[in-house]
Amino acid sequence: MIELFFAVAFSAVPLTLYVPPIRSLNIFVETVEQLLRCCAVYTLTAYPRVRHAFSRLFNSAFRLLR
Repeated sequence: MIELFFAVAFSAVPLTLYVPPIRSLNIFVETVEQLLRCCAVYTLTAYPRVRHAFSRLFNSAFRLLR
């Protein structure tokens, strides 16, 4: 059982190299939050337009298929 523990422990050690430090992670999270805040305003205004455009396209396609 101890051999299994050491095998798992030593195989997991290289994975710690892929985890960024906490201070870098905070900057990344802050940047993503800022990006989402900027995009939310655009998305709220663009969504009704896109929905209307797709409904017009589907309506005209269904009319052609009749």
